[in-house]
Amino acid sequence: MYAAHLAKVAVDPETGDVRVLEYVAAQDVGRAINPPAVEGQIHGGVAQGIGWALLEGFEYDENGQNLTATLMDYALPHSFDVPNITPILVEVPSGVGPYGAKGVGEPPVIPVAGAIANAIYDAVGVRPSEIPITPERLFTALQ
Repeated sequence: MYAAHLAKVAVDPETGDVRVLEYVAAQDVGRAINPPAVEGQIHGGVAQGIGWALLEGFEYDENGQNLTATLMDYALPHSFDVPNITPILVEVPSGVGPYGAKGVGEPPVIPVAGAIANAIYDAVGVRPSEIPITPERLFTALQ
C-alpha cells in the first residue's frame, strides 16, 4: 500500500490558525472495483485525518480528569474544515484481495498530519511535531 498526499494551507501567523485550502491524495487502491465509492472512501479518510491533524485530541485537567469526554467537547471537523479533495487512484492489484482490491477506507487517514505539517513548514518555516496542531501550539512555536 502506497500513498502520496499533498496539502495547501493558509497560516495566520498572528493567531496560529491553519486552514487547509486544497488537498491531493494519490492512493494505491488495488483494483478500483467501484471508483466513485473508492474516491468517497479517500474523501472520508482525508477528512478524518484533518481532524486528527488539527482538531482532535484529549485534554485533561491537573487532576487527570478528561475534559473532552463527550462530542460536545471533542472537536471534529465540520464541512467547512474540509477543502476540495482531489483523489488520484493508483491501481496496483493485490494478489490476496478479492478481485485485486485493497482496503481503502483507513489508509488515507495516516499521511494527512504529515502533509499538513509539511505544508505549514513550507508556509511559515516552523515544523509542528505534535498533533493536534492547534492554534495555541503553532502560535507558541512561531514566537
